[in-house]
Amino acid sequence: MKKHGVFREYYEAILVAVAFTLFARTFVVQAFKIPSGSMEDNLLIGDHLFVNKFIYAPHWDTPLHRLLPYRDVQRGDVVVFKFPQDPQRDFIKRAVAVGGDRVEIRAKRLYINGQPENNPRAVFKDPAILPPSPYLPDDRRFRDFYGPYEVPQGHVFCMGDNRDNSYDSRFWGSVPRSYFKGRAFMIYWSYAAEPHQVVSGSFGEGLRNLANVVVHFFTRTRWERTFMLIR
Repeated sequence: MKKHGVFREYYEAILVAVAFTLFARTFVVQAFKIPSGSMEDNLLIGDHLFVNKFIYAPHWDTPLHRLLPYRDVQRGDVVVFKFPQDPQRDFIKRAVAVGGDRVEIRAKRLYINGQPENNPRAVFKDPAILPPSPYLPDDRRFRDFYGPYEVPQGHVFCMGDNRDNSYDSRFWGSVPRSYFKGRAFMIYWSYAAEPHQVVSGSFGEGLRNLANVVVHFFTRTRWERTFMLIR
């Protein structure tokens, strides 16, 4: 009887731990890895982040809204959301405009409601200014000139901090509010991976990447970025 009692206690503890983990991942916090350079130099390829999934109010109304510390997406938030053209993929960008805002880009300079954006983390690595020519590919045509465009209510306009190398709302439109998963708030680990390690394909490639991380963990970990808050 005693052995059965001990086994039952362990079993219940494991169930509680699993349930808590699933609850936390679904509603409270989620891990996210930076796969591209669209948020450089603020976020680097290989940064591993915590995403606060609890901060934004659900898009449906509940009696808990007045009791819990929810808020809506704000300009300047670094956000994770489902890509509107493929909701199975998650994107990370900066929210630059919300519903009702007027967005315009003139010669790379972003204007919100007629005022120049104040984002010291925005970088421009290509000195060339591309005109909005119909002969440019879709992912380049509106890079440096865009709008004016009024963000629909219930939507958010998102852009990468690496303005010359970001596939964002300039090219596929604003993001519905219901697509947002949370706000990125902390880097818990940063690893300078090789480009082929960022996106692993087959199971074998995944194992090789894992072995590579184990071998180079101490030399390629960017220790100065550990527990860095995201602004």
